[in-house]
Formats: sequence, structure tokens, C-alpha cells
Amino acid sequence: MATSTYVERLVNLLDPERNVLLNATPEEAHAALASGDPERVRAIDGQFALVHKDGITVRLARSIGRPMRYFLAKRTEGPCLVIAEQMREIRDFLEEEGLGDQFHPSYTRMVPAHHVTEIELVGCPDPNPSYTRFFAPEQDALPPDLDVIGEAYIGALANACQRWLDQIEDDAPIGVLFSGGIDSGSVFLMLYHLLLERGQSPARLKAFTLSVEGGSDVEQAHAFLDELGLSMFLEVVEVERDAVDFREAIRVIEDYKPLDVQAATMALTLCRGIRARYPGWTYLVDGDGGDENLKDYPIEENPELTIRSVLNNLMLYQEGWGVDAIKHSLTYSGGQSRGAVRSAAPARHFGFEAFSPYSLPNVIEVAEGIPFIELTDWDVEKLYALKGEVVRRGIQAITGLEMPVFEKQRFQRGAVDEEDFDALFPEDEMTYRQAFREIYA
Repeated sequence: MATSTYVERLVNLLDPERNVLLNATPEEAHAALASGDPERVRAIDGQFALVHKDGITVRLARSIGRPMRYFLAKRTEGPCLVIAEQMREIRDFLEEEGLGDQFHPSYTRMVPAHHVTEIELVGCPDPNPSYTRFFAPEQDALPPDLDVIGEAYIGALANACQRWLDQIEDDAPIGVLFSGGIDSGSVFLMLYHLLLERGQSPARLKAFTLSVEGGSDVEQAHAFLDELGLSMFLEVVEVERDAVDFREAIRVIEDYKPLDVQAATMALTLCRGIRARYPGWTYLVDGDGGDENLKDYPIEENPELTIRSVLNNLMLYQEGWGVDAIKHSLTYSGGQSRGAVRSAAPARHFGFEAFSPYSLPNVIEVAEGIPFIELTDWDVEKLYALKGEVVRRGIQAITGLEMPVFEKQRFQRGAVDEEDFDALFPEDEMTYRQAFREIYA
């Protein structure tokens, strides 16, 4: 009796040029993944999505800042694994191959950040992938000293930004998506400090702030930079309210979570404004990940969370409940591993190369080492106050600059006044879900 032989196929649609490798060549990074050794993958510093095939075994690994999806299609001759950054890229490829009737967005899978995902292309039925964690930072590794913590945390940010500057042209303009908040403010000041330290002109730096017919971010951005005598770096991108469309953002990020859609809507609007003014601009940097690192989200707004769940679970805000949890989404991953599209996809949509230094494993590792429980004694208000103190002290220690700290406000809230926000964004989550379903109807 003849046996059936499957012929497997791998189609990798990822653009390798979008990887930001800070301490390795592309060949070295791929060799680390090919080894199957999680410690070698962990040693890669940067923002990456990597793929390696060895026979019927495919290994995938990504950091938070570089989304990566896959889809396993059925062919008569054997399985075809399609890997891409976006659902629509997978759909378009399948349609070109005559396999479009197999596609559904819920059948795509997001590679979870910080894990080596291993898939065996053995035909039908297809085994579940295996996940091996390559990044497991030690909790409570730092002493309960805010000066020590601040210097370590912002020191890791400085190292990431320094290595990134080493990778780009010495005269390339750099834009920071800037609200005057703690995260974007600290990233801007760090880049300003490093450019001076390197003997390069800080005039290549701009702080881009979005204003949708007003909003508090403009006033905050002015106040932040005026206090430091750096107001000449601010550039406000003013747009009309009708330029803001949450449905467009849903099409770009291919997700429907309200907070991420709202943030992505404003990011998309800001990126469009920058691109219209500067057709040749390449590099944008943001503070995405800073809230997750210092656990600075309003716990009371999420009925699934308590301060104990936030402080006891490793990287809860970065990864969600984890790949072994019931509530882990195979289609979307969890936490910022899912939500990173809110900044990555809008930048990519308008042809920018984006960098999110707070989302790098080396920076997250320091943040997870903060003894949050000892410093807060389970007090929510102490937790909310911690981020400003840590970052302010760290910026002062590393740069010598006294960074202003303002009350926290989400990007989407600060770019527009409250009345206009309510007009632009529906309150009901089902409206966002319906808009997503209509894309693939």
C-alpha cells in the first residue's frame, strides 16, 4: 500500500529590514533562533521578528515592538505556513494562490512575544505549536531605593537609545511622538542628551504633538519644554476633527479593543500629519511600553484586575495572562504583545521606521526587577505615583536634567477636548467589533 508524502511549504512575507537589531547581525540573530536555545535568543537586543525553518520544523520569535502573524493553509500536496505582519497580507497571498476561501481573520495566529514558537509542518491533522519562553526577568531584583531604581531603569533606556543611534545615519532627522507625558518626555530628553554627548546636532530632533482642534497635550507639551528651555524643538500638528476616523484605525491595526483603537486613531492622525509635512522623514520614536513597565494603568477601570494580580503576575501588562492561560487569545496574544500594533501599524502605514525603546526586553527586565510590593505595600495610589518618581530621578541621574512630571493622561484623551472625544469615539465596545467584522464581511 502506497504511503502519502506531504510536501510542506513556508512563505515568509515579513520585511527583514524592519528588524532593529542592536547587538547582532541578521545572520547572528537567525543563527540564535536556529539553535533552538532560548538563552541565545534572549541575548538578541532589539526589536525583531525572526523565522527559521529546519526540515518540517519552523521556529518563530519576536519582541513586543514587531508584530508577527501566521496562518496554516491546506494544499493537496501538503501544508503551507504563511507568515506576515498583518492579516490582510496573509489574505491577499492566499487569494493569489487560489486558497482565499480558507481565510478567516480568527484563523490567523499572533506569535506571542518573548517565546520561541515551534510549529511542525506534518500535514493533517496539524499539531498545536509549542512555546518556549526565552525572556523571564527576575522580579524584585533591585533594592527598594528609588534613586538606584531610577538610574538603573533610565540607564537601560539610555543604552537602548544609544545603540539605536549607532544604527541610523548621523544626520537623519528623528521625530518623537510627544505629549509632554512621562514616557514620551523621558524619551525625548534622553535622545536630546545623547545627541549632545555624541557631538551631534540636536537640531535633527523634533517633538511632534497632535492637536485635534485643541486638547490638553499642546499646553502640556509647551509647559514641559518651556520649563527646560527647549521649546524650539516642539512642532504641533494641528488637524480638523473630521480627519480623525476610528474605523480607519481598525482597518490599519486589525483589532477592535477600544483603548488600542483610540490610541491608534490618534497615532494614525499624527503620522499622517507628519508625513504630509515631511515626505522624506524616516525615523519616529515613541514612549509606548512605559505604562506597562511601571504598571501605570487605572486598575479600577478593568474589572478583571486587582492590585494583587497586577503585582504578583510576571509581565502581566506586557503579555496578558500568558500562553498557558484560558483567557490567552491565539488570534491576538495578550497585553502589549497584542497592543503594540497601536503604534507599530500606524507608523508602518505611512512608511516610517518606528522604535519603541521602553518595549525592549533589556528595559523591561529592569522594570520587572523593581520591588513593587515592598515600595507600595499594596496601595494603589502609591503604585500610580511610583512611575513619575522613578523616571524623574533616573533622568536627573543620567542626563542632569530636571524633568517636569504632570498628571497622567492617555494620548487619545490629551489630543482632543472631552466633548470632541465623545463625538469621535463610540462608548460601546460592540461598535468597534462590528467595524472590524465589516472589513472581512
